[in-house]
Amino acid sequence: MLIKEIQKILDAQLLVGESLLDTEVHTACGSDMMSDVLAFVKDQAVLITGLLNQQAIRTAAMMDMVCVIFVRGKQPSEEILEVAKENGIAVMTTSYRMFTACGMLYEAGLNGGLSTK
Repeated sequence: MLIKEIQKILDAQLLVGESLLDTEVHTACGSDMMSDVLAFVKDQAVLITGLLNQQAIRTAAMMDMVCVIFVRGKQPSEEILEVAKENGIAVMTTSYRMFTACGMLYEAGLNGGLSTK
């Protein structure tokens, strides 16, 4: 699935990373706990979160993710967007709640990748 398809499915506003819209991704995860993302996430390309701080972007960068989607209409600060630009990460915001956004993407064919084992 391309990032631009995710944007369309979630009716999301792209804030940073227009050059990444044609990037193909195969997996995603949803979490507000960055320690869980670091401990359990393997090979996911998209982070769906409600945690609105630089740590979400920095965690995504450490895990080689290419896109962060903030849920519930949250709007990241310019500082957060600057960190995303520096790390080559697309950032979007959607009005959907995390559970709904994850379900919509799963239904469209984006999976969660490996289990937590």
